[in-house]
Amino acid sequence: MKIRAGFAIAYQCPQPVPMLLLLNLHPSRRADLLTPQRLHFDKPVTVLDYRDGFGNDCTRIVAPPGLLTISTSFDIYDHGQPDAVNWNAAQHEVQDLPDDVLVYLLGSRYCDTDRLADFAWAQFGQTPTGWARVQAVCDFVHNHIRFDYQLADATRTAHDGFQQRVGVCRDFAHLAITLCRCLNIPARYCTGYLGDIGVPQVPYPMDFSAWFQVYLGGHWHTFDARHNTPRIGRILMGTGRDATDVALSTQFGPATLARFDVITDEVH
Repeated sequence: MKIRAGFAIAYQCPQPVPMLLLLNLHPSRRADLLTPQRLHFDKPVTVLDYRDGFGNDCTRIVAPPGLLTISTSFDIYDHGQPDAVNWNAAQHEVQDLPDDVLVYLLGSRYCDTDRLADFAWAQFGQTPTGWARVQAVCDFVHNHIRFDYQLADATRTAHDGFQQRVGVCRDFAHLAITLCRCLNIPARYCTGYLGDIGVPQVPYPMDFSAWFQVYLGGHWHTFDARHNTPRIGRILMGTGRDATDVALSTQFGPATLARFDVITDEVH
């Protein structure tokens, strides 16, 4: 399967503003590119690329005053299969986890484990461990939160989403991640492209998507509490502890989002 994806994002800045950007593909997907994927800027900027501590390819710029548009467009190969499901994937004892996985058991900016630990064990403590327990978490989150694009809130934590019972894809991911961590299952946040491939189109503007991965049976596995069904055509951009680590842009000064267009379409 060939997928065409990309975006055009613009920021209005009253002064030079340093920015960190996470807008490139994750290194694990670069081998699948059929055309180059690089960032384009409609004004001259100095671009410094680096790889962060989570393995994501990031970019540093200083946005000039005025309107700056950042864009990319690329074709990528995808196997065209839904997310893999492995009911036999076993949960590790904490003492057996690799050192670099342990951070995904800890609380973070949006994953306030200390506020949900008692509920997590009361709700899921009797479920089978491993894949079945993670699926039980996804089932709960999927039914507990109502998706509402108009009620997105960049400050909403997992506990806030649990109480308010409304949110967008990042809120589904944060709550599921937090419950998994409370249950000693390493879980990390993912962001990327996910088009309506193989499913009916939804009446919302195309956006980047959030899902999560858990560490079971020695591997990271994809779960999606919002859709709660295997999907086709995920294109990973970044992973981290929560949305803070994979923010599309982090501005160190005043910057207003003036344009936000995303495309993800199958090419027949």
